[in-house]
Amino acid sequence: MKIQFNTDKNISGDERSDQHFTSLILKSLDRFQSLVTRVEVHLSDENAGKNGINEIKCILEARIEGKQPIAVSSQADTIESAFSTALDKMKSSLETIVGRMQDH
Repeated sequence: MKIQFNTDKNISGDERSDQHFTSLILKSLDRFQSLVTRVEVHLSDENAGKNGINEIKCILEARIEGKQPIAVSSQADTIESAFSTALDKMKSSLETIVGRMQDH
């Protein structure tokens, strides 16, 4: 599973945080390793550095072999919170997709 990070100009992406988020993705989505070929993480600051509520947006996109990509998003006050919520949504979505695949 390849993991790619994209940030806007208002969020600095450093190697340390990329490694931290990569380990969280691999741990959380380990069960889906054989299905998911790539996960893209998109982080943006909707208010361009100004203080506001739920200004950090995280979009996770998973590319599933032989299927259309799926995407989930979350907005929160911090990068960690937005990422964590989006990751929970992605895990839930993948569980639903795997369940449907097994039913057919």
